[in-house]
Amino acid sequence: MNELNIVTAYRPGLIGRIAELHALYYSREWRFGHFFEAKVATELSEFINRYDESLDGIWSLLMDGCIEGSITIDGSAEEPGVAHLRWFIVSDKARGTGAGGQLMSSAVTFCKQRSFKKVYLWTFDGLAPARHLYRKFGFELVEELHGNQWGTTVTEQRYELNLT
Repeated sequence: MNELNIVTAYRPGLIGRIAELHALYYSREWRFGHFFEAKVATELSEFINRYDESLDGIWSLLMDGCIEGSITIDGSAEEPGVAHLRWFIVSDKARGTGAGGQLMSSAVTFCKQRSFKKVYLWTFDGLAPARHLYRKFGFELVEELHGNQWGTTVTEQRYELNLT
């Protein structure tokens, strides 16, 4: 039986595994290449190196002891009171277990406890299950544009959750 646990904080192998999960999924489903994988690994490494537990949060989904998902709140890189939800992913193995909702709940609860006024995330058109989850938690689409911040041209979308 698969045992699911959500744990906080850094653990050995976390950066590589989160980058791997993103690279495998987005390469297979959306043809994102090495630029995307390198961007995830680089930016996640930078985040871990400046991590401030009073403003930032990271949660890993462990399934039978292996990292099968993640979500982060980057609360120290933006204006005060604004948090950036980043690196939300659930592996194929863990999809459909409710783990994505548990990760999202952990992140949103953290933001409320830290009195953030707003949480935002960037995604792109076509990720229907993720979009459904964002809306379920109260995020609203506030901006759309054609862009290539991930190395492939897509319709980028910014979602925001107001907590005031």
